[in-house]
Amino acid sequence: MAESHHGYIEVDLFPEEVDSLDHPEALRFKALLETVAKEYDCSLVSFGVQEGTVTFSFDSHELTAEILKILRNGPES
Repeated sequence: MAESHHGYIEVDLFPEEVDSLDHPEALRFKALLETVAKEYDCSLVSFGVQEGTVTFSFDSHELTAEILKILRNGPES
């Protein structure tokens, strides 16, 4: 069976007070990521938050690449 490797995205997104998975801001962002994953017919495979920094990954290289592009270049107009 082949192994699948997923790239992780790490973003300083929230104030340091957002430091747990059950924080309302973290919960809202996780729900957003899960919605986007469904649109790409994939899954959010990991999600974590520590001192405002969010780390997450999907089982879709296409979606991961799209998010990295947006983080680098900003959303398209």
